[in-house]
Amino acid sequence: MAGHSKWNNIKNKKGKEDAKKGKEFTKIARYIMVAAKEGGTDPEYNPSLKAAIEKAKAANMPNDNIDRAIKKGSGELGADIYEEIIYEGYGPGGIAVFVSCLTDNRNRTASDVRHAFDKFGGNLGQTGCVSFMFDRKGVLAIEKNDSIDEDELMLLAIDSGAEDFEGNEYGYEIITSPENFNSVRDALSEKGYQFAMAEISFLPQNTTELTDEKDIKNMVKLIDILEDNDDIQEIYHNWEMPEDLDV
Repeated sequence: MAGHSKWNNIKNKKGKEDAKKGKEFTKIARYIMVAAKEGGTDPEYNPSLKAAIEKAKAANMPNDNIDRAIKKGSGELGADIYEEIIYEGYGPGGIAVFVSCLTDNRNRTASDVRHAFDKFGGNLGQTGCVSFMFDRKGVLAIEKNDSIDEDELMLLAIDSGAEDFEGNEYGYEIITSPENFNSVRDALSEKGYQFAMAEISFLPQNTTELTDEKDIKNMVKLIDILEDNDDIQEIYHNWEMPEDLDV
């Protein structure tokens, strides 16, 4: 795991979410609606909905918004129909990019994603062109503070089913299989640990650095324009982001 890159991603992502709460709430609401529609409205029996609600709470989304999204997903307030689409391609300098979308208009989303890649020196590829470079894993990130005993946290995480644990100057990174994600998260949460990130993600098997200044600027712009699109839920990539990057 590239710890510095991961924590830089978390820091940058949190800053953007804080600045764009309304847009972030729109994306999370879609996530909740789809989870409720596919697995029912009880989070105790719907792990996807439980994860979506916890993501909403971590973003300080109001409970009324959460409840409304669940009711929309169940059809109680009228159903909005979204489908999940994955786009894959290469960004500037050959960076692998994997884009997860929830959309009610496939043609609009495809056009927007293709335009973003074309505009900033990338190219959209066919399904499967980069997905093999990523592993689907649960990711739990906990910011470092003086009250946390690293050995105690590591033992609890491993005993609960975590695959990997890494501590660095920023905090602690816990990796799980998708199947064990809920049990590890719940075990840590019950002990009072707070998460900077807690989600099922796609982690790159290897990362790539960019040395050309133009490629770096274009990669930042590509991520920004994709994140600004309501249809796009997550952007995964294998770029080893510089620690001093200010985006």
